[in-house]
Amino acid sequence: MRVIIAGGGIGGLATALSLHQAGIDVHVFEQAREVRPLGVGINLLPHAMRELTDLGLQDRIVAAGIATRELAYANRLGQMIWSEPRGRLAGYDWPQVSIHRGRLHLALLAAAQERLGMDRIHLGASMAEFEQDDTGVTLRLADGRSARGDVLVAADGIHSVARGIFYPDEGPPIWKGPILWRATSISPPFLTGATMVGIGNRDVKFVVYPIADEPDGRKLTNWIAEIRVPADQTWKREDWNRPGRIEDFLHAFEDWRFPWLDVPALIRSAHSVYEFPMVDRDPLPRWTHGRVTLLGDAAHPLYPIGSNGASQSILDARTLALHLATNPDPVAGLHAYEAIRRPATAALLHATRGDGPDLVLDMAEERAPKGFTDIETVFPHTERAEIAAHYKRLAGFEPATLNARPSLNPPRRAA
Repeated sequence: MRVIIAGGGIGGLATALSLHQAGIDVHVFEQAREVRPLGVGINLLPHAMRELTDLGLQDRIVAAGIATRELAYANRLGQMIWSEPRGRLAGYDWPQVSIHRGRLHLALLAAAQERLGMDRIHLGASMAEFEQDDTGVTLRLADGRSARGDVLVAADGIHSVARGIFYPDEGPPIWKGPILWRATSISPPFLTGATMVGIGNRDVKFVVYPIADEPDGRKLTNWIAEIRVPADQTWKREDWNRPGRIEDFLHAFEDWRFPWLDVPALIRSAHSVYEFPMVDRDPLPRWTHGRVTLLGDAAHPLYPIGSNGASQSILDARTLALHLATNPDPVAGLHAYEAIRRPATAALLHATRGDGPDLVLDMAEERAPKGFTDIETVFPHTERAEIAAHYKRLAGFEPATLNARPSLNPPRRAA
């Protein structure tokens, strides 16, 4: 079997590595001519780290990032609403890792080049269209080249060419008002030194966590400032690398100075700021059309709430490889993959639209807009704990269930 992948991002490369592990011939076609460490920070939850561990990548990923120790939520006065251990401290068999997106991308690319061979990773190769028949699928590239395989996996992002071909009337991604400004700063450690914390509420929110250690004991710290504006306001196409201006949002956080974190100082010390509207797309009725399927953001772009975007792409990759490796009919394998992943990601998409685990911020704001003396009197622990537990169950990383479930490691497919 030969699989061709359009898109060499996190999902595409995780798919390539998983298929190679199963002994399946795979080629990756990435539109960028050079892969550079772009973007800012992301989180890899334990269910994704389980899969990267099974790919033999845990040590290199942990070395490039921070093993997250705690998740916390605070109101806009800096008062703690909720905190919980994360990763191995929470009973998982795998860590949770906060890491620069670019460092993760380069680590996956290096592993793919080492294992698949440089001749299997094609840069400067942008998908234009495809044709399929009873025996295979032909990928047509924008520069006139083509590639033939048994299956085409479209891992080409939120503006997927393949998704546009299947659903030409879908329109642009959906935006309902939130604007994000993302950046990294060098800063002193806060709280545990490996805490991810969300502050504020759905209208004005700040998320911050360290993603790498600095030699002097400080941290490379990722932060996201979010402000909700009227949804009828004009907006530009989202782009992780569009420069933003601090003066457009700093005013909303100017008095957010807490004993454990000085938010305006952190913002002012940013290296560069990137701006984009927070968007997603509605769930699709199907991903698989003949010998072509969608994966990652091409299939289910999610709001960056709950730290699940990259993790879900990795789960897609591993599930797809497992079913292609264990099914003699590649089309049946694609349908088996979709039958598992499409309902799961659709439910998760709806949850992130409802703020996912960040719901505790909104509920605390609603019940105690001027703060509180004792969080237990306005928001009982059992209620907060259930919000956290419900999201873990929905997203597939409830500790006992994840530790006990069978491995997604694909068996070696017979030649």
